[in-house]
Amino acid sequence: MKVKAIQYLLLCLAVASAAHLCAAQDAKGCKDSPLISRYPGSYISTCSDKPFDGYEFTITVDKQNKSKRIEGKYLQLLYNWPRDNASKSQVVRNLNNALKAAGYTFDYDSGDYGDFTVHMGKTWIMEEVSGGGWYKQTIVVEKGMTQEVVANAAALSGGLSGNGHVIVNGILFDTGKADVKPESAPALQEVAKLLKENPTLKVYVVGHTDNVGALAGNIDLSKRRAASVVQALTTQYGIAAVRLLPYGDGPYAPIASNDSEDGRTLNRRVELVKQ
Repeated sequence: MKVKAIQYLLLCLAVASAAHLCAAQDAKGCKDSPLISRYPGSYISTCSDKPFDGYEFTITVDKQNKSKRIEGKYLQLLYNWPRDNASKSQVVRNLNNALKAAGYTFDYDSGDYGDFTVHMGKTWIMEEVSGGGWYKQTIVVEKGMTQEVVANAAALSGGLSGNGHVIVNGILFDTGKADVKPESAPALQEVAKLLKENPTLKVYVVGHTDNVGALAGNIDLSKRRAASVVQALTTQYGIAAVRLLPYGDGPYAPIASNDSEDGRTLNRRVELVKQ
């Protein structure tokens, strides 16, 4: 051990007034969420901050503990708390009381065991406190995933040739609305490229929904969305209207279970079907 390191260690051990020099530092790039402060004296050993990810939150339903996956803006922090001057019970109750005072709804609470889940609106927080001197804080602000990958014209052509139909990823709509969002442009460009490269090709543009809401409303919504895609292709990309026929299939042809949000997301889609 180098001399300077020994001197620093002795200073930390011998000088109580300089005890703050011994305090561990947060891991590089890690910081508290603005939603809740850390337990005093704790430091962040690791963190993960992602624009989109999911976590299995424990919730209690009909007195049974279950798992509920929430997806969206994701932050997870691993804190080490000061075991020399705090008990696990102190840490648990401080975090618990702070979230109660802030008005969060408790969806699961294990008491002094140390785990609890709360939410407010679309913000979900799970605290998991260990007797080993650390606690994990996971925060997810719920939102849908943005489809950032679109199939190119060659892939669309291959799907039509091989299966007679193909899903067009990246055509986006606001919830309950039929207007094609501007972010759909890359996907629409590939569809237009496909049609221009195959001048005799004619397709049905088929809108699909999940099963949430009234059947008649979903059928109508899928029809209007398909019509909006056709309108965009004809007015913005110069595709002849005679080559495109819109059709709304509503929830009648799911490709995944509607029992989960992941499945419902997959079912809300636009497909091309070869005429």
